[in-house]
Amino acid sequence: MLVKDIMKTSVITISAFATVREAMLKMREHRVKSLVVNKNNEHDAYGLVTYNDMLRTIVAEEGDIDLVNVYDICSKPALIVSRELAVKHVARLMVTMNIQRILVTNANELVGIITMNDIISAILEMADAID
Repeated sequence: MLVKDIMKTSVITISAFATVREAMLKMREHRVKSLVVNKNNEHDAYGLVTYNDMLRTIVAEEGDIDLVNVYDICSKPALIVSRELAVKHVARLMVTMNIQRILVTNANELVGIITMNDIISAILEMADAID
């Protein structure tokens, strides 16, 4: 099974210069737990911001979510894999690096995201098909 078989193709992105408040509203609107932070230029890398990043920022900044940009708190560069990579390698990478999400590219363009939940769901579906 390849990454392209189970990845989510609907990736929600946000500008690096958006505030934490804007990011939180966008996450709530789209019902997602992370956002991909857009590149600032073609030579830049994608970033990833999660609820955990935001919560740490809110605590550190004592609740002032309008003064901090997403760029300041995101993980950048975000870990990226090819959509042609075997899922077992991605799962091993996630476990080894203790991460929940990895961006997926094709020809250096963002095409999706794969999460630990996507992998677990695929494993359960395969197990159910065997039974």
